[in-house]
Amino acid sequence: MIEHAVSLINSYFSEPHASLLNGILLGRKLFVTQSFYDELKEVGLIHIVVLSGMNITMLSAIILNTVIPIVGRMIATVVTIVLICGFIYLVGAEAPVVRAGIMGILALIGILLGRKTLTLWLLFLSGLIMVLINAEWLTSISFQLSFAATLGIILFGSGEEANDKKTAVLLNYLKEELRISLAAQVFTLPIIFWYFRQLSFISPIANILVAWMIAPIMILGMITIVLGTVSWQLGFVFSWMIYPLLGSIVWIVETLSKIPYASITL
Repeated sequence: MIEHAVSLINSYFSEPHASLLNGILLGRKLFVTQSFYDELKEVGLIHIVVLSGMNITMLSAIILNTVIPIVGRMIATVVTIVLICGFIYLVGAEAPVVRAGIMGILALIGILLGRKTLTLWLLFLSGLIMVLINAEWLTSISFQLSFAATLGIILFGSGEEANDKKTAVLLNYLKEELRISLAAQVFTLPIIFWYFRQLSFISPIANILVAWMIAPIMILGMITIVLGTVSWQLGFVFSWMIYPLLGSIVWIVETLSKIPYASITL
């Protein structure tokens, strides 16, 4: 099924847009020019297209914090768990996706029970279980990043529900988006630096500009694949809703990478 999804995306978009969506949504290898790949690393955005586990973690956190004010914590948590399961089924139960899915679901169960301490224990328990099943997962970059991102979001990415009705809904959404993004970045930055040996000074700005687009791209991408499976023409029409978001990421990457001394490589 995942190959069918990749083929659909490739038929709807040209490069580098197709590779970006395949990387963000499905964790597939990028088929882009070396220069664009280097630009992604230089601005600190390579993680959004090569490590789908972290994207699932951020997607679940964004959905949860967005839906809670509407339907309450319990229903929002159940909805998020169902969406994670649906995503895993859609893209295929490959190791990075399953690892992130298990972590996310167990962490959400802890949130459902209303205890941050319990959520932390469930996160570490899920990591221990997966390592016992396959010790090689401990050395997987996607495992380490998804674990670190989830830990950061649990500790610092979950804000209190807004009680001030005068506060703008959009402002609340942007604040939560920024909180989640920064929480994930702080905990994953050392891992990214360790493996890629590159420190991007422009990364915080790049991630803030791009992070809010990841969840809409993933949600719209899933809908596009489902509709495209039913009718290629229907999926094609819907795919144009994603194009401006992908185009914005390409522009941000290319623009920020031109800034002198945006990053250093060791």
